[in-house]
Amino acid sequence: MTDTEPIAYDVVVLGAGPVGENVADRTRAAGLSTAVVESELVGGECSYWACMPSKALLRPVIARADARRVPGLRQAVQGPLDASAVLAHRDYYTSDWKDDGQVAWVEGIGADLYRGQGRLDGPRRVTVTGADGTERVLTARHAVAVCTGTDAVVPHLPGIDDVRPWTSREATSAKAVPGRLIVVGGGVVAVEMATAWQALGSRVTLLVRRGGLLERMEPFAGELVAESLTEAGVDLRTNTSVTSVTRENGTVVAVTGDGDRVEADEILFATGRAPRTGDIGLDTVGLKPGSWLTVDDSLRVVDSEWLYGVGDVNHRALLTHQGKYQARVAGAAIAARAAGVPLLETDRWGAHAATADHDAVPQVVFTDPEAAAVGLSLAEAEQAGHRVRAVDVDLATVAGAGLYADGYRGRARMVVDLDAEIVRGVTFVGPGVGELIHSATIAVAGEVPIDRLWHAVPPYPTISEVWLRLLEAYRG
Repeated sequence: MTDTEPIAYDVVVLGAGPVGENVADRTRAAGLSTAVVESELVGGECSYWACMPSKALLRPVIARADARRVPGLRQAVQGPLDASAVLAHRDYYTSDWKDDGQVAWVEGIGADLYRGQGRLDGPRRVTVTGADGTERVLTARHAVAVCTGTDAVVPHLPGIDDVRPWTSREATSAKAVPGRLIVVGGGVVAVEMATAWQALGSRVTLLVRRGGLLERMEPFAGELVAESLTEAGVDLRTNTSVTSVTRENGTVVAVTGDGDRVEADEILFATGRAPRTGDIGLDTVGLKPGSWLTVDDSLRVVDSEWLYGVGDVNHRALLTHQGKYQARVAGAAIAARAAGVPLLETDRWGAHAATADHDAVPQVVFTDPEAAAVGLSLAEAEQAGHRVRAVDVDLATVAGAGLYADGYRGRARMVVDLDAEIVRGVTFVGPGVGELIHSATIAVAGEVPIDRLWHAVPPYPTISEVWLRLLEAYRG
């Protein structure tokens, strides 16, 4: 039953996660009336089941690991983590899975929030179905922005439905530490959750189907993380596939391709993401339900004048900070088009072009050691046709690293474009390197000439002095 006549807005945003919130913030700042539609918690995946809870779980783990490497402090932190306190800390950062604060923020920017399932119903038209079945119809004068994110992919395996496996949501919101945990996957979610739950007391078995860990980064990143996980007690098995799963008397049994039986209390599948676009009415505007949205650099869906796909749904960079960046670009583009202002999307680094999606995507993996990268790896740069050189430095040779931790282990790589004489990519692996990556992001996004980087003097004695070591190694 339709509750009211269609309500007209300048912009309708599907999804109230960080991406949708930022689109709404930018369009409202431009004076455009904006409706935001959300079927779950306002704040989205990042706030309740991804970035915030996972990092709240990991922070005590990393802090303890760092403290154990400092003389005079090492003996004071040899005991186990207080799992109850860590989980309570996690609950605090998810606001106990209540979205009152986020709702207040949306209302505070002057956007209208609609609770329910939002679906496209033809061009510039969205139907919102509430929990009570009531329908409301919203229309958009200028744009509909799809910011619905992604869902975890669980493989179709014999027995999977009866096992009730964990995805990233259960892994970040679990109320108790499982005695034994199987983690299937080798990407960011897999290694971070293996790190967290092993430190909290689980006996973790990490099953990686093929290759190594963190394969989208430089090979040494995954190698160092794998070495550390193994030292921490994780049973790491590479080139191992899961062929079936069962739950027998409460125990999960995973059978591998080699015929081995691995038992645990829970099993987490961290095996990829799929776009949350299967039930949002894409078919009503000529698009395939469940598909990724192909967009231009202003985040507008190709061949559309009014539909935008922002954040994970466009598959450009499945990272919250990158989605928020896209949201700022999309909001500016929507506002410019609404005002009839020429767009700058043809300018690579203009206000209406999400250029960083191609050239300067930063990421931090919060393991021990941390892994951080931005831009192109050596292999990616070569595949793109650049004439490049990789410069490697042992982070342990930097004075600040030695002060940071006894026995510091880490590595840095700078990929230099020999023709343009700029940095195409940087990778750091080691304790504390997550806070280094923004300097690399500025160098890559700013296309700072190598000769100018010589004049960016790193303070002594900090880990950031690795920049000087990299430049010295490049010059020879």
